[in-house]
Amino acid sequence: MDKYLKIKQRFESREDKENAAAMSKYMRNMFDFYGLPAPRRKEVYHDVIRSDKKEKAVDWGFLDKCYDDKHREFQYLVYDYLLALKEYVSFDDIPKIKYYITTKSWWDTIDFLCKVIGDVGTRDPRVKDLMIDWSINENIWLKRTAIEHQLGLKDKTDTKLLETIIVNNFGSNAFFVNKAIGWALRDYSKTDPGFVKSFINRHRDEMDGLSIKEASKYL
Repeated sequence: MDKYLKIKQRFESREDKENAAAMSKYMRNMFDFYGLPAPRRKEVYHDVIRSDKKEKAVDWGFLDKCYDDKHREFQYLVYDYLLALKEYVSFDDIPKIKYYITTKSWWDTIDFLCKVIGDVGTRDPRVKDLMIDWSINENIWLKRTAIEHQLGLKDKTDTKLLETIIVNNFGSNAFFVNKAIGWALRDYSKTDPGFVKSFINRHRDEMDGLSIKEASKYL
């Protein structure tokens, strides 16, 4: 049976309508849900991801079917799959990820898809210029991806790139952009609090209050 249809059958057999309604409400009723919390959701497709990982190749046709499904758990499957197989994602695959970022866009998918691009960036220097381009794009989700793509990289973080991208977004009135700036700096403050303190001191007058609040959480 087609992988997508097999997983859809599994989701449908485990549907929790009461929890689905609550999850949809939390997401401002923008998406339909099966109502599966993360652990149960991942159990549904764990074997498929494990099998595809052995093949050492991303099945983009399968992912496209999943992303086009109206249930949000299928979009979560896509980022779980890509994070598990991120070593097999190349720079040339980023346009496919861009489609996912700019389709059915909300923070709950962006904040994981960005990490896939961040991993590619540790292997391909072309990602740097692309993220700078995205940081000045009109689409706030591409901006957020650029700001957050180095989350979790710790001492591998390119601080010059991080600063350039953040500075490009000063003056934004978009909540999800200003929140992302704070989150990116807060995450890096666990590795180099001195850099983040210095950044805030140098740019305090240009930064949104939300960004400063988030960035300072661990300082």
